[in-house]
Amino acid sequence: MDEQRGHGYGGPPWARGAPGGPPWPLRWADREPGDRLPWRSTLLLAVFVMVGSGFAARNQPDRESLDALGRALLLLGSALLLLRHRHPVPVVFATAAVTLVYFGAGYAYGPVFLLVAVACFAAVVQGHRRAAWWALGLLWAGHLLIAHWLYPHLPPDGDSVAPWGQEIPVFGFVVAILAASELVRVRREQWAAQRAERAAAERRRADEERLRIARELHDVLAHSISVINVQAGVGLALLDTDPEQARTALTTIKAASKEALGEVRQVLQTLRAPGEAPRTPAPGLDRLPELVEQAAAAGLTVRTSTEGEPVPLPPGTDLAAFRIVQEALTNVVRHSGSRTARVVIGYPPGRGRVELRVDDDGPATGDDAGGSGNGLAGMRERATALGGTIEARTRPDGGFRVRAVLPLRPKETP
Repeated sequence: MDEQRGHGYGGPPWARGAPGGPPWPLRWADREPGDRLPWRSTLLLAVFVMVGSGFAARNQPDRESLDALGRALLLLGSALLLLRHRHPVPVVFATAAVTLVYFGAGYAYGPVFLLVAVACFAAVVQGHRRAAWWALGLLWAGHLLIAHWLYPHLPPDGDSVAPWGQEIPVFGFVVAILAASELVRVRREQWAAQRAERAAAERRRADEERLRIARELHDVLAHSISVINVQAGVGLALLDTDPEQARTALTTIKAASKEALGEVRQVLQTLRAPGEAPRTPAPGLDRLPELVEQAAAAGLTVRTSTEGEPVPLPPGTDLAAFRIVQEALTNVVRHSGSRTARVVIGYPPGRGRVELRVDDDGPATGDDAGGSGNGLAGMRERATALGGTIEARTRPDGGFRVRAVLPLRPKETP
């Protein structure tokens, strides 16, 4: 039997009994019961019922001795239990019928009750509680008929009416079977719900990680390729008339591509070696001068200023702030006719947040410059993930403004 069939749903490692997973009941409940015939447990049960019924017959001399017919009925009831996982409803009614025939033939009371108990247990656990209740109810009704009304016409000879008091333990036995079965059924449903919740959480974490990596790659590549695109155009235009300026453009392209390759390599390291610390620190606002230089290489003059007293930013907030400014400047290079931009980093006193503002004077050029169109969405996702906000809109004077507010303490992940 392959691993997926042997453990049900083919879920994550913790649901397949991997080290560090949940205790054995969950792994047992995760198995597909219909995949194998439970011959080991059935064989042990058959031996116990046969031996126990032999002892019961010797201790109840007023009942019929256990002959070939009686043993055949016990074996038949035990053999039916081999199919209790695949066909629980027919098995529970068949075992109840075999047990009723066994009692009607006058054989001794004993472990034969166990056959019905196991069949009912299997039916209830698999969700067929109504069938189990009906089977037990019919068995009990048949027992009442045999013990109190039909006994003169059935073996053993000279049998007398059974006292009504003996029905109390029979009733208790029925209730115990149903209660135990319902308890296991409820626990299995709880285990299944836990598995589903943990699998959903694993999928959410995987989706969030993929989204994070996609944002990082987009921001790295979009900025660097925009610089490369602009400089490549400059180099082509000046290749014949001004070779020295074309050489400068090619040098800028080389530097931008090298930096992009380094940042992409850093992002991909998290995929190849999850859990390991990165070899280089994640970028932050301390690298803002590098963005200014790269924008200048693309023909964009960037003026930066700081409002308030700078405070250290948490790593996640620092990275998000850097990427938002980077993407905003990339959009200016791509989509704006302005060749100047202003970046303001604000630290409002006592507010517990950092404010970013990137302005250009426009107007929009109307072309996409090869962009993916995911820049603004990526900025919003970064801000929202930290519990912050972001606005990106056209100013009344025709320019464009990106304004982000990021808390210094990111929101707790539920």
